[in-house]
Amino acid sequence: MQAITISKFGGAEVLVASDFPKPEPKPGEVRVRLACAGVNYIDVYMRNGSYARSDTYQTPLPMVPGMEGAGTVDALGEGVTGLTIGERVAYCISRGSYAEYAAVPAWRLVRVPEAMPLPIACALMLQGSTAHYLTHSAYPLAAGNVCLIHAGAGGVGQLMIQLAKSRGAVVIATVGSPAKAAIARERGADHVVLYRDVDFRDEVLRLTGGRGVDVAYDSVGRDTVHRSIRSLRRRGLCVMFGASSGQVDAIAPLELAEAGSVFFTRPHLADYLRDAEEIQGRAADLFAAWQGNRLEVAIDRTLPLREAALAHSLIEDRATRGKLLLAIE
Repeated sequence: MQAITISKFGGAEVLVASDFPKPEPKPGEVRVRLACAGVNYIDVYMRNGSYARSDTYQTPLPMVPGMEGAGTVDALGEGVTGLTIGERVAYCISRGSYAEYAAVPAWRLVRVPEAMPLPIACALMLQGSTAHYLTHSAYPLAAGNVCLIHAGAGGVGQLMIQLAKSRGAVVIATVGSPAKAAIARERGADHVVLYRDVDFRDEVLRLTGGRGVDVAYDSVGRDTVHRSIRSLRRRGLCVMFGASSGQVDAIAPLELAEAGSVFFTRPHLADYLRDAEEIQGRAADLFAAWQGNRLEVAIDRTLPLREAALAHSLIEDRATRGKLLLAIE
């Protein structure tokens, strides 16, 4: 089969199109013939070696990257029941989607409704589940809460804004340009801060009358996390779930105390998709919201599989305004 492979950690140039053995499903697995694969920052972290020592997201070399896909059931491993050949399915947090076929644990798969295009289902699996667990579980937003969402025009950011508003929260979003500000406002953000023009912490304190936000959702990392912590109310929570500007080496415990006895967490999505029930529950919420016209999914562009390196360069350059997909021919 055609696949994108990595034989060493490095920049986007290490992504190489090549022939790779078609996977045979092991007991409990399903082989999926992929129609599309999602491109996400987790793929960048796995490609550049940031997760080289991760037990949760293992990166053995050589490997086929890609942690999100959608397609049809192609073959069933021993012991798999409840799925049939040809069914439309989607999944995330199983490596190997930058390829024509992927072997996926059956418990990670969700059925895609007939009325839902596979690219939409794919886009809602990893980024959608991330936005869902952040707003529903890591900090369950409620009416009256005020949250800070960085990268509000990105794929996750746009979904988070909509989910936060559906739960009655006030949203302060940061973006890098007036065009991206318009996107964040369209998705429902109450306040939009152009972080290149002003210090977002100063704006947060101004907008909240000096109180700070209940929760800061930070996917940027090195450039923002310390100010995100300082943007919180007393005993607020900072959730750092990404590091598009670079990994954060350390957070000093005393920094949390001085910021108002605040809390800090750096979660993995995998720990919020711990079993089939949790996966199915989040997907059901997201799919129903899209089908009910309560959730807009913005697909920035779709590139051929062979242009995976370009796709990585685009997201690392923050040049996307929504989901980036690879089409598998």
